[in-house]
Amino acid sequence: MKVLFNTATKRSFGLVMLLVFLSLLFIMSMKLGVHHTTWKNIISTFTQFNNSNEHIIIRDVRFPRSLIAIAVGASLGIAGALLQVLTRNPLADTGILGINGGASLFVVMATTLFSVSSLTQYTWIAFLGAAVFGSIVYVLGQTTKSEHSPIRLTLAGAAIAAFTMSLTNAFLVIDESGLQEVLLWVSGSIAGREMDMLLNILPYMVIGWVGSILIATKMDALMLGENIAKSLGQNTIWVKATMGVLVILLAGSAVAIAGPVAFVGLVIPHIAKYMVGLHSRWIILYSGVLGGCLLLISDLFSRLIAMPRELPIGATTALIGVPVFVYIARKGKYTS
Repeated sequence: MKVLFNTATKRSFGLVMLLVFLSLLFIMSMKLGVHHTTWKNIISTFTQFNNSNEHIIIRDVRFPRSLIAIAVGASLGIAGALLQVLTRNPLADTGILGINGGASLFVVMATTLFSVSSLTQYTWIAFLGAAVFGSIVYVLGQTTKSEHSPIRLTLAGAAIAAFTMSLTNAFLVIDESGLQEVLLWVSGSIAGREMDMLLNILPYMVIGWVGSILIATKMDALMLGENIAKSLGQNTIWVKATMGVLVILLAGSAVAIAGPVAFVGLVIPHIAKYMVGLHSRWIILYSGVLGGCLLLISDLFSRLIAMPRELPIGATTALIGVPVFVYIARKGKYTS
């Protein structure tokens, strides 16, 4: 497979360039929006804060929003990379384990049955739903030998996703007021999220990021096939169980704070493979940075495309992600 960066030096250089690009997107995210500001105001917000409207918007709205976009994008990108190896399905994303559907269902149930309306409460309820249904799919994916079949995992995820979507729609039909309160969240959004929400969920993301990098060498053997991995002395059951937990931590925390954002975990790993080849540690690193870039770009589009209104970021990632995914799927040679 032809790759863009085929040596360690080139991959390191590429990663640095991506980080520079991510930094530029972060700065642009601080500047652009309904309320235009200047570079001078951005700098003075963090050096000479004066409680002006512009300073408040930059510090309390755009700064946390941009950080959340990076964290969510990185988590979804890495989760997708793990998931595609775990299920051996190049078309897999976080939805395949029922994580998006489970999180959405729990939030809608909490809103319609218990009148929950706090975004902070949504975060923890969604995280719980993602963890519960991700775990159910993982258990259902076991064979009689306590191993995990990619086909069983895929089918179990599809069944749970359909089940949770049906229940979610039923609850929203029953309670129209609940529909108004959670519709933006269900569509995927980082609007209105505060820094405290990110800080509450960040430890889970960090564990997922670090754990994914540490287990990457095990993933290289697993990508060659389970029998080969076992012949190399690898405990494949332990490796896959660890990967499943990491997926739940990463995707669950991302969905908890931003809702079910689509296509990031599906498209980003393929772009990473095109850039660095089938080297798991580099794929993880690139997927994290590329995921952050995609979410920042999507957030900028969602703010600017229909000003002063704003599109859900989930809709924007779909607009960006679908053409890229169709291109990758048609080329075929970058899937694993």
